[in-house]
Amino acid sequence: MELATIENVRFNSDGLVPAIAQCAASGDVLMMAWMNAVSLDITLRTGKVTYYSRSRQELWEKGGTSGHTQQLVDACLDCDGDTILLKVEQVGAACHTGERSCFFRAFAGK
Repeated sequence: MELATIENVRFNSDGLVPAIAQCAASGDVLMMAWMNAVSLDITLRTGKVTYYSRSRQELWEKGGTSGHTQQLVDACLDCDGDTILLKVEQVGAACHTGERSCFFRAFAGK
């Protein structure tokens, strides 16, 4: 497996990259959020998953207010360098609605 560094990440014009959180135990996709270089560095150094809030324009450690934390198990960069996959241990709900995953609404007929 090839090793990636923050220098390999292709951040968009706003300095952000999408990050997909996946449950390390089940493989379920939990959520998608944005990271900047600082939040990615904090996540990789501490293991406490930290994102960047576009609406508040600030860093936010997952679970900082809700207690629904994510502990980093593994992190991978996709082949294009423009999306991050975070394998996490999720405590509580990943979605701000209280659902385990943000992806709980299926399209009708599919």
